[in-house]
Amino acid sequence: MPTVAGVDSSTQSCKVVVCDADTGKVLHRGRAAHPEGTEVPPEAWWRALRTAGGGLLEQVDAVAVAGQQHGLVALDEDGRPVRDALLWNDTRSARAAADLVAELGGPQAWAAAVGTVPVAALTVAKLRWLAEHEPRHADRTARVLLPHDWLTWRLCGGPGSGAEPVTDRGDASGTGYWSPADGAYRHDLVALALGGRTPQLPRVLGPYEAAGRTAHGALVAAGTGDNMGAALGLGLGPGDVVISLGTSGTAFARSARPTADPTGAVAGYADATGRFLPLVCTLNAARVLGSTARMLGVGLDDLDRLARAAEPGSGGLVLLPYFGGERTPNLPEAAGSLQGLRHDNATPPNLARAAVEGMLGNMAEALDQLRAQDVEARRVLIIGGAARSPVVGEIAAGIFGMPVTVPEPEEYVALGAARQAAWALAGTAEPPPWPVAAAREVSAPADAAPGRRIREAYAAARAAMY
Repeated sequence: MPTVAGVDSSTQSCKVVVCDADTGKVLHRGRAAHPEGTEVPPEAWWRALRTAGGGLLEQVDAVAVAGQQHGLVALDEDGRPVRDALLWNDTRSARAAADLVAELGGPQAWAAAVGTVPVAALTVAKLRWLAEHEPRHADRTARVLLPHDWLTWRLCGGPGSGAEPVTDRGDASGTGYWSPADGAYRHDLVALALGGRTPQLPRVLGPYEAAGRTAHGALVAAGTGDNMGAALGLGLGPGDVVISLGTSGTAFARSARPTADPTGAVAGYADATGRFLPLVCTLNAARVLGSTARMLGVGLDDLDRLARAAEPGSGGLVLLPYFGGERTPNLPEAAGSLQGLRHDNATPPNLARAAVEGMLGNMAEALDQLRAQDVEARRVLIIGGAARSPVVGEIAAGIFGMPVTVPEPEEYVALGAARQAAWALAGTAEPPPWPVAAAREVSAPADAAPGRRIREAYAAARAAMY
């Protein structure tokens, strides 16, 4: 029985699943933590992968890595990092992003060039920050990789092995210097960002093309970005929109055509199948609930119970969930705020529900941005850590005004990477048809008015603050 491993190297941890290559049945799981912070030694990811793999990677027939997008891994001529990797959620590059947008001629020029307008998260903005603030490190940068690229390279042997660093079109599309519409790098944009320097970039593999083999002979697939991995793991079809509520919040859908949003709200990414993945990303999702629970002195299960005890609208409380600044809307210096406090509504249930409504209000605006790019939305699937809370799906159906599907909790990013590994192993035109996990269906409420009022109150609170 051929087996495959999928790796999810996320911001907080590394997860590994081993699956039957034919059926997708999960046979083994592993997990290891990553260091906290917004800059991390890449070697820590490799150690976590080895720990999470726990000897399993030596026994599989193929492996693929899906990693956190945008992170900057700058390497010297010997393939060694010149500094710790800057992660997607490091906002120090916000000014650099704004400068790059202006220098190319504005948001429309960037949308036309690469389908995405730079914000602090994107790799291209981090390159500019490196050039301006650490020019000696920029001078030493001979090669630029993304986190998943680096781990894929290490699996194939890494520096000194003769293995060629590679990436895939999905993760490459999140750099700000690879065009999904043209299927090519924009080396001029790399030079613009890095002060004229032109480091080597990884070769972009096709969806089921192999990167190489591990020391134990396992086929190494191209890998991809985490959102692209989740889409593959969920088996997205036309009309499906995913709302992922993890460290960040994302709203994305599979599309047959590339998008180019000049407002910058929708990133025009590619997916891991040869299609496209328009995506809206926020910096604040599940951590909003964790921070609110801590403020109330309760656990997440108790937060769910408290939120359920409050009425829709949280008694007039509105929480803007910009606890870590925000990417969409582009407010990197913003902070969270609670509006509408009165003596009679200052209760733990109202605050708990306001946290859920605020998180989902932000994601509802992300869904609106996708629709504005003619992305079809017939069904919303909610995944991620916050989706484990039953009240989240219930409140989401009201705020989104449409049915919500909550798949059973699973490591969908790692599962998508495993499916990609099985695809590379099979060499077929389409990925293997693994069954989709069972799901809980939440109907939209018969009365749409409460959800509409929550949306209106959220929009008014945001407009008053920003």
